Amino acid sequence: MWAAQALAVSSVGGAEPAQAQEPEPSSRATRAFFLRANAAFQDRSAGYPPHPSNGDEQRYPSRIGNYSKGLPHNSIGEVSPAAYNSLLAAINSGAPQDFEAIIIGGGTPLVNPQAGLAFDMEGLDSHQFVQGPPPALASARRAGEAVEDYWMALLRDLNFTQYASNPMAATAAAELSQLRDFRGPRENGRVTPRTLFRGFTAGDLIGPYVSQYLLQPLTYGAIPVEQRMNTYLPLSAGGADYMTDPASWLAVQNGYPPSQPQRIDPTPRHIRNGRDLAAYVHIDVLFEAYLNACIWLIDNHAPFNPGNPYSSSRTQTGFGTFGSPHVKALLSEVSTRALKAVWFQKWFVHRCLRPEAFGGLVHFTKTKQASYPLHPDVLNSQAVASVFANTGSYLMPHAFPEGCPQHPSYGQGHGTVAGACATIVKAFFDDSWVIPNPVVASEDGLSLLPYSGADAGQITVGGELNKIAANIALGRNHAAVHWRSDYQDSLTLGEAVAISVLRDQRPCYNESFQGLTFTKFDGTTVRI
Repeated sequence: MWAAQALAVSSVGGAEPAQAQEPEPSSRATRAFFLRANAAFQDRSAGYPPHPSNGDEQRYPSRIGNYSKGLPHNSIGEVSPAAYNSLLAAINSGAPQDFEAIIIGGGTPLVNPQAGLAFDMEGLDSHQFVQGPPPALASARRAGEAVEDYWMALLRDLNFTQYASNPMAATAAAELSQLRDFRGPRENGRVTPRTLFRGFTAGDLIGPYVSQYLLQPLTYGAIPVEQRMNTYLPLSAGGADYMTDPASWLAVQNGYPPSQPQRIDPTPRHIRNGRDLAAYVHIDVLFEAYLNACIWLIDNHAPFNPGNPYSSSRTQTGFGTFGSPHVKALLSEVSTRALKAVWFQKWFVHRCLRPEAFGGLVHFTKTKQASYPLHPDVLNSQAVASVFANTGSYLMPHAFPEGCPQHPSYGQGHGTVAGACATIVKAFFDDSWVIPNPVVASEDGLSLLPYSGADAGQITVGGELNKIAANIALGRNHAAVHWRSDYQDSLTLGEAVAISVLRDQRPCYNESFQGLTFTKFDGTTVRI
């Protein structure tokens, strides 16, 4: 019976997907089976789309446009052909033994490529989501993203509250405005210090740079949490940027451990600047920020989504369904689905190079040791020239001694989890509720101050969820390990994963449930 029904689904065209026919009357076991079967039919009917890449892997036989960190490289960072081919052999076969045969360099292992082949029992299959293609190596868009990353590195120690008055921030905004293809947010057609390094949603431009969910105190049960954290020392206090010389850069590309330790500030502080944000996203639990946001909303009696079936109940309240345990547990649940979806994109579709590898291409082109097809917007940028004046190289300064993790850049794990988790929290809370008493970190990061901007009354649950997703994802860019397109395209990938999980769960509730309505990252609304 099962095989015949599955074949029937595969022949469905534009009509409603086939469903298993449930006999009457049914036992609970039978009902449970048909709930799962019908969810599977619905998911299969969505089909499997093509997955286009940006063509760099075919365009450049030397693989200069693709991720190769951890494999052996020559003296200017070009990957060993045999090593890259061993990676492709494993990717193409999917055989576990072929992944064990990949030729690696210094011994640091690649991070979990086989996660991209895993299946799940809820939501669409990871291979049914489409992402990309990312900007091509030689494109003006990739050059614009690289210039932004160089500026982020240069301004890493400048507090976000000082952007409006700082000459270097003004210079960064002016250069980004003049690039041929830069897609960060603008005001009246220009990048300004107020829009500098912010996300692409409307909520990103309202209120302080840092989301309230990363600043406001909360409680883990009986444990009070003041959101001061271990940050990294600024350059002015003995801190460091890393991989700014060719020797240390090449060692890390080859998979050797970094030669310098991370320099941690002994005084915990609230997040004030790009280096602080990079420190947070260096070792965070991937769904941590959104769990904290959820806890803060519950602590502060934020209203649940109006579609919650218990909003109008006289006799009941939600708990395991439509209550706080439901949404909190769902955040970790949806994160695993998001990671499998983005790991398929990373390893099996795009294999996109990281900013640190791109910085190597810039350096060896500028020093005339090689000639790579880079757009002049990056080669001639003020940001790159300023980095050379500071460090003596054109390599992109990194916030982490080890640079990026051992997996490709596009899509972004932090960004996909951000998109998925922010979507879950939006679905369970009233995303239009205005957050009371907003705050901003003091200049030294030791206290919180009232935020008194003219837009203080416009800071909403949904807007701050968009912003915290941008803070976390772009925090990785402040560290120089990701591109803007990694963040932007991965938020929407995670959103799609979360929506598919919510849709699979919808028929499972016993409550009289009309649906949860919330606002997506693109400003449209969806009802689940």
